[in-house]
Amino acid sequence: MWLLIAFIAVPLIEIGLFIQVGDAIGLWPTLGIVLLTAILGTALVKSQGAMALMNVRRSLTELSDPTEPLANGAMILFAGALLLTPGFFTDAVGFALLLPGVRSVIYKKIRERVNIAQFHQSQAGPHSNAKDDVVDGTFEDVEMPKKPNKGPSGWTQ
Repeated sequence: MWLLIAFIAVPLIEIGLFIQVGDAIGLWPTLGIVLLTAILGTALVKSQGAMALMNVRRSLTELSDPTEPLANGAMILFAGALLLTPGFFTDAVGFALLLPGVRSVIYKKIRERVNIAQFHQSQAGPHSNAKDDVVDGTFEDVEMPKKPNKGPSGWTQ
């Protein structure tokens, strides 16, 4: 239901803002602002997206919880889509999502509503003294018998 309301309300808000801004400053300055925000937003999304990707990689390398860096990356991606959509309302929401403080508040609100299951994995390093990490076993090399080549299969005849 909320998605339907958003699909109806956002275009109406954008049309109203285009009319108001166009009436106040004229057609060409309005179009120039829309184009400028798309270019500026793309540059900001590119730089912040690279930083978000670096944070995700670091959290995976350090074996820490990657949910917040992944959520930040998703919000930056959504901000990019909003900034490329022509309009003043979508640009305002897109630029707001590029602010780390806004993303942090949204992440906290989402985290309150979503049940996050976590697991912990213990890793024994090369200098570990844990005897439970050792598995004793034996192996035997088995050579597969070679099948004689009987010619082409029945499918190619």
